[in-house]
Amino acid sequence: MMSPRRQRLVVIGNGMAGMRTVEELLKRAPQRYEITVFGAEPHPNYDRIALSSVLAGEKTLEQIVINSRDWYAANGIRLITGDPVVAVDRPGRTVTSASGITAGYDRLLIATGSKPLAPPIPGLGLPGTCAFRDIHDVELMLEAARTHRRAVVIGGGLLGLEAAWGLKRRGMSVALVHLMPTLMERQLDTHAGTLLQRDLDKRGIAFFTNGQTEEITGTDRATGVRLADGREIEADLVVVAIGIRPNIDLARAMNLEVNRGIVVDDGLRTTEDPNIFAVGECIEHRGQIFGLVAPIWEQAKVCAAQLAGEEEAAYVTPALSTRLKITGIDVFSAGSLNAADEADEEITFADAARGVYRKLVLREQKIVGAVMYGDVADGGWYFQMLREGADVSAMRDTIILGRAVATAALGSAAPDPHAAVAALPDSAEICGCNGVCKGAIGKAIAEKGLTTLDAVRAHTKASASCGSCTPQVESLLALALGDGFRKAAGEKPMCRCTTHGHDVVRKAILEERIKSIPEAMARLGWTNPEGCASCRPALNYYLLCAWPGEYVDDAQSRFVNERMHANIQKDGTYSVVPRMWGGLTSAKELRAIADVAEKYQVREVKVTGGQRIDLFGIRREDLPAVWRDLNAAGMVSGHAYAKGLRTVKTCVGSTWCRFGTQDSTTMGVKLEKMTWGSWHPHKVKLAVSGCPRNCAEATIKDFGVVAVDSGWELSVGGNGGIHVRATDRLCKVETEAEVLEYCGAFLQLYREEARYLERTAPWVKRVGIDYVKKRIVGDAEGRKALHAKFLYSQQFAQVDPWAERAAGGAPAEPFKTLVPAE
Repeated sequence: MMSPRRQRLVVIGNGMAGMRTVEELLKRAPQRYEITVFGAEPHPNYDRIALSSVLAGEKTLEQIVINSRDWYAANGIRLITGDPVVAVDRPGRTVTSASGITAGYDRLLIATGSKPLAPPIPGLGLPGTCAFRDIHDVELMLEAARTHRRAVVIGGGLLGLEAAWGLKRRGMSVALVHLMPTLMERQLDTHAGTLLQRDLDKRGIAFFTNGQTEEITGTDRATGVRLADGREIEADLVVVAIGIRPNIDLARAMNLEVNRGIVVDDGLRTTEDPNIFAVGECIEHRGQIFGLVAPIWEQAKVCAAQLAGEEEAAYVTPALSTRLKITGIDVFSAGSLNAADEADEEITFADAARGVYRKLVLREQKIVGAVMYGDVADGGWYFQMLREGADVSAMRDTIILGRAVATAALGSAAPDPHAAVAALPDSAEICGCNGVCKGAIGKAIAEKGLTTLDAVRAHTKASASCGSCTPQVESLLALALGDGFRKAAGEKPMCRCTTHGHDVVRKAILEERIKSIPEAMARLGWTNPEGCASCRPALNYYLLCAWPGEYVDDAQSRFVNERMHANIQKDGTYSVVPRMWGGLTSAKELRAIADVAEKYQVREVKVTGGQRIDLFGIRREDLPAVWRDLNAAGMVSGHAYAKGLRTVKTCVGSTWCRFGTQDSTTMGVKLEKMTWGSWHPHKVKLAVSGCPRNCAEATIKDFGVVAVDSGWELSVGGNGGIHVRATDRLCKVETEAEVLEYCGAFLQLYREEARYLERTAPWVKRVGIDYVKKRIVGDAEGRKALHAKFLYSQQFAQVDPWAERAAGGAPAEPFKTLVPAE
């Protein structure tokens, strides 16, 4: 007996929505259809959400592919890429591609996605302009980042911010133009939008809000942007990322009902033809169009069920939440951003020092909106109550403080760190990017014996895209495995390119005598052979520290400020800080600084907190000449940009001050001449005060020295900033030579054992001051060995980068300013 003929399903669109529908269909009815997929792009199905990670250098194209060509073949799917469908014969039930390929169908699925909004801005079609929508756009942006330096992004929504941050990570000077007064106004209220702009401003992105783009300037290529109010911004690349619109051109040509999108019913069928379905950003359902993945994953499930014959399946638009995918910035929003009328309540919480802001909108004692910035750990809890319409009147007074406080106030014990996830029902969505619920993750962990985050990602896709749900996934692993997960997890991986933590990598570099970045990646099994912006600078530092004099510093693995030997500012110019030993200067040096300020039209000259002078507003092309002129006066780089020794602050001490007990200035100069040029896991600042009045603020520095009548008090592990930490006392010594030795030994211990981007304050807190004392104070032989290693490495470090790169000059000889122990 012959088996019945399989029906023919043709899918127009090889993107996330169409292929997610096919995946769901294969789960329900794997033998029901012969499937043919047409894709306009030449690539297999990839994660469009992760394009920002590719742009930022955190992932490669290969890493964001969702379904490889082998997957299509294994499932018997005919895949045709780089060949869009251009015509559909509805009576004959055939589709025809641009190359002339024809395929018949019994059921047709349209998943043509969306197009970037392209406003009628003069100059938009010039070379050097692009959207931010697909891999082709990313490739254009990456090429521009390799060959040019200035970018303007038009649009301050999700796409625009991700584009701006990715280009910034690639080393470009980035300005962002936004029509509205605050960023992400559709997802964030004014307060949260202001906080977001403040934090991104600190990261070096310049903002032009209330900015209406009037023209993209240039003739043969884009040269900048002119705003309606007359402001002009120079640019080599202009990215337009102001939004998307449904791609309905083909559907209109097919005489399907279209409005803003392809009109579909609750079963995702087109209203004009029951044999044609549509999903994703191209559709309009009950007057609504879609741009986020969460509702699209639900559409895929419903459409797949309908195609499998489950006619009762119906689509209902779920409540939506938004997260921003920029490393180190946590943003969450859901529902209404503001009260609709006087009957609604707004509850807010703000902690300016921590950069934390929360707002809940209540209607009839139910959450209808949530905005969170800085700390979004309770976002899933708020969102679940919003979706369920839960009555929160019993915790009305404490709910804004988070689940831990709110539930404790109700009389329950304070929950452990994983309790918020434990309390969620199995239906709660954990990963919005891939539509994975708590129950699916728990089931995979139990049935497949998963024990690591990477294993969960591989089997469920949870946390595999933007990564913002990683803490929740780790909590589910911890709940399932208990202490077993915590022990297995160990130190957090350096980045997504590897499962190894910093300590493991450093140990391997020494024990296996690894002496290059490619060798480290190959020997330690990096998943991304090129590395990323997180691991490459760390590997570069670890190799530099391990093999002084042998390893050649890789400039391309440094942050942009370290590559440019100057600090990039928000407008794309740079600031230059010459070194002033211990805060001392002379008429010759001041005259040279004044001459440079006039000659190169320096826009601002400022005395810094580190007792130096900062020159602001220097153009990139003028940097070598500025360095040359300052070098001529005997001044070297102050390394104000470095993950290394910045400053040694001093007071005048016994030389001039009537309270001074020791010559703190001379001591500071000796320390600075011994330590300048040294590279560290993070920036390092020293200070020497001439008496216990501590005018040089030595007790909030990485290494502090305070003079007393009988010698010098030494302390370590302090810092200023948002979270001020006072130093821990190390010991008291009697001579200047001892100060130098203890300082060199402490810095070398920190260099060898701290993790990259870990300052001395958290490092000392992590390892304990007793450990530091044991190594530096209690072990005299070990201390001297550490100090000797520090001095040895300084032989290769104390080369002024300004002199090496000054215009018109030969490579400079090293500045020999080491101070040997007496």
